[in-house]
Amino acid sequence: MHLKIAVLPGDYIGPEVMAAALPVLEAVLKKSGHTLEHSTHDVGGAGIDNHGKALPDSTLEACRAADAILFGSVGGPKWEKLPPAEQPERASLLPLRKHFTLYANVRPGLLLKNLIDTSPIRPDRIPNGVDMVCIRELTGGLYFGPKSTTTLADGDIEAIDTMVYRKSEIERITDVAIATARGRRKHITLVDKANVLQTSVLWRKVVADRLKATAPDITLAVMYIDNAAMQLVLKPSQFDVLLTENMFGDILSDEMAVICGSLGMMASASLGLNRNRHGYGYGLFEPSGGTAPDIAGQDKANPCAQILSVALMLRHSFGLETEAKSIEAAVEKTIAEGIRTADIAAGGKAVGTKAMGAAILARL
Repeated sequence: MHLKIAVLPGDYIGPEVMAAALPVLEAVLKKSGHTLEHSTHDVGGAGIDNHGKALPDSTLEACRAADAILFGSVGGPKWEKLPPAEQPERASLLPLRKHFTLYANVRPGLLLKNLIDTSPIRPDRIPNGVDMVCIRELTGGLYFGPKSTTTLADGDIEAIDTMVYRKSEIERITDVAIATARGRRKHITLVDKANVLQTSVLWRKVVADRLKATAPDITLAVMYIDNAAMQLVLKPSQFDVLLTENMFGDILSDEMAVICGSLGMMASASLGLNRNRHGYGYGLFEPSGGTAPDIAGQDKANPCAQILSVALMLRHSFGLETEAKSIEAAVEKTIAEGIRTADIAAGGKAVGTKAMGAAILARL
């Protein structure tokens, strides 16, 4: 198979962790006899600095021509004074999601046994680590609904964000959760606010009907968002697949990342309706953490999330399960042998970004 990848490193630590991930991708494909073609393009703050906008036309065109997008991280203090609509994340990630209809965010929450000491949760609550997946709807809700800011007659100012969801949008993200649950423990927890929001009432009905009609083998639990946030801390092991709307998923998946030790370990896949040349789902794959301007350029960033995003890309956009598992095993083996970056060192000896990437590469 010939893989064509658009590489968008982004800002601050983005290029650093991408530089550690690409050799892993190249090595695992070479070992299995596949070929790789990748090109690097500006996005986010780099796009603004070099092209005048966060998502340059040349970058979007390269993404259209590719089989998948390997994304870094965008944004930071340098561009915070720009109008909100022109800032790196809103003006690059959101348009990419919309353009390619990337409606499903799949974020694994895996706390390895060897990293239990990095979690803020007491070890006795997570004796076997944590293993869950958050399925977040990505193109609806408050982030994409109608918005307005109006100066009223009395001089007061009113801002409105509208949460909108359609039955069809809920059905398609539920199907992603079903497919994910079938490869795991066959349990979905729907997180909503059905005691307040009409959209949540619709979510609860559509999800229940969808499972009854297409997946009677999957068990379903429902939980209000406030309780879910608490239960993630109290007993994370109760969760298998979390299914939720856009904003709730944004918040819960970051909480899940902290529970699992570090954002530096959290990969994600954003999947959509489109298929690539190989017949697999077109997607955007990125680490869940930010650009970490405070450590940029210091060889301190954890490249694991970017490397694990490579594994998700191979699995979801190319069907290369063996190669994906080999990368995940190499990351786990590296950590089990005590090689860790500062964010997961728990006070112990830490290695830098380059050394961590090299160690994982050596263990493929």
